[in-house]
Amino acid sequence: MPRKPTHLDSIVIGAGFAGIYMLHKLRNTLGLNVRAFERGAGIGGTWHWNRYPGAAADVDSIAYRYSFDSDLLREWNWKTRYAPQPEILAYLEHVVDRYDLREDIQLNTTVESLAYDESSGLWTVRTDGGEEFTARYVVGALGPLSAASFPEIEGRDRFAGTQVHTGAWPEDLDITGKKVGVIGTGSTGTQFIGAAAKMAEHLTVFQRSAQYVVPAGDGPLSDEFIEDYRENHKQFWEKAFNSRVACGFEESQISAMSVSAEERERRFQESWDAGNGFHFMFGTFADIAFNPESNDAAASFIRSKIKEIVRDPETARKLMPTDLYAKRPICNTDYYETYNRDNVTLVSTKENPIVRITPAGVVTEDGTEHELDVLVFATGYEAMQGSYNRIDIRGRGGVSLREYWGEEPSSYLGMAVNGFPNLFTVFGPNSVFSNLPPALQTQVEWIAETIDAARKRGAGTVEATATAEKEWTAMCRVMAEHSLFAQTDSWIFGSNIPGKKRRTLFYFGGIAAYRAKLGEIVAADYEGFTLDGEVSLTAP
Repeated sequence: MPRKPTHLDSIVIGAGFAGIYMLHKLRNTLGLNVRAFERGAGIGGTWHWNRYPGAAADVDSIAYRYSFDSDLLREWNWKTRYAPQPEILAYLEHVVDRYDLREDIQLNTTVESLAYDESSGLWTVRTDGGEEFTARYVVGALGPLSAASFPEIEGRDRFAGTQVHTGAWPEDLDITGKKVGVIGTGSTGTQFIGAAAKMAEHLTVFQRSAQYVVPAGDGPLSDEFIEDYRENHKQFWEKAFNSRVACGFEESQISAMSVSAEERERRFQESWDAGNGFHFMFGTFADIAFNPESNDAAASFIRSKIKEIVRDPETARKLMPTDLYAKRPICNTDYYETYNRDNVTLVSTKENPIVRITPAGVVTEDGTEHELDVLVFATGYEAMQGSYNRIDIRGRGGVSLREYWGEEPSSYLGMAVNGFPNLFTVFGPNSVFSNLPPALQTQVEWIAETIDAARKRGAGTVEATATAEKEWTAMCRVMAEHSLFAQTDSWIFGSNIPGKKRRTLFYFGGIAAYRAKLGEIVAADYEGFTLDGEVSLTAP
């Protein structure tokens, strides 16, 4: 006789920043019976898997954290401006223990399928261990960047050395004294390159797209700075939540074209000296991501810095981007200076493509075989929907979410999909483009409040309407097309995956406008949602 599934009020998939806080809100605030499933051997999500040399947040550490508890804000102090991976993971471990969440997190467990039963209003969740659970609510906290992407290169399975994706870095992999090759120069790649160059015997960088990289300005935080933050954290977070990108700095309100060329240069130089990619794009002027002239001014400034820093003219030429400065902004310590090292070689794969991978290394079109001990893929992820595509999710009528989304995923608010009642996605497709922790916290709190409201009114289901989903997706598309981001190829539009249709994946209105919209929806009795049916608050 089949074993009866274990019933829970809610299930959370993932135990990173979003999953940990979601578990806390559902269990400790709402008092629900909840379990979180995590495929990794430890909590942390991105910060469990991404252990590559140089891994760190590229947003100021004081803004890369939870803000829901003043005591937590006061008791945990970051050591440096940008928190490195081990410190972020230690912070998340601290949060899990502080709120006594560990007992309800099941590690080494991959959720393989979710199926909605319309007669009972419950989801059936099956894991790779053969376990089966039912729950009224399921929250996917899978992370926007967790489905690793590899380029299709002939011979990848024949490499005799060690090959690894930065998103699944083994704890015991040491590249010290080895010949290392890295494919990819995005946010992850640039971090790895700076660190690896100091460890490897030789580092070969295979660059497809030249990047605009500004200095990070990293360094230790002073006791005075930490004390000021502890005393004024409420004002800091109020400003962050009332901004566009929620990084905590003062965002500019003026156009780069509204000031003299000398003033533009002064502001760019001041931001360059202080460091931080988001500040350079959003703190110097308000329209770098929207006005072609302003964008060109910023891009020209960075190109002038590359020419100034990189000693070899040919290497400098390869490193100089010619497209718009309109991708997720990157910052790093001494990125361009790294190419002045004798043990670093830059290969532009646009000019000299990779032909194949051999047991000994990588062969490029010019016939050169670059001999390697370790080949690193810093080639990104299938953003937003990739992690959901790995699970067989079936809603009303057995409809597959993977098939429903197809080439262009849609949602309402980035959190709900029509036909999939009581299934919430934290940072699903068309969520707000901003600093992640404040955005995740915003969505987690809203989901918890919505579940609470449904339970209090005895509603069995919470479901986005087809009209609301369609209108939100269309609005996100229009807003994206009004930004210069839409004119570049990047993971922000899914164009980093060969063969995939370019699509809108973010709401570009900023976190302040997004939070205001969420408030309006609640005030209008959950406009765009149906809260239907009667349900008992006890287990079936």
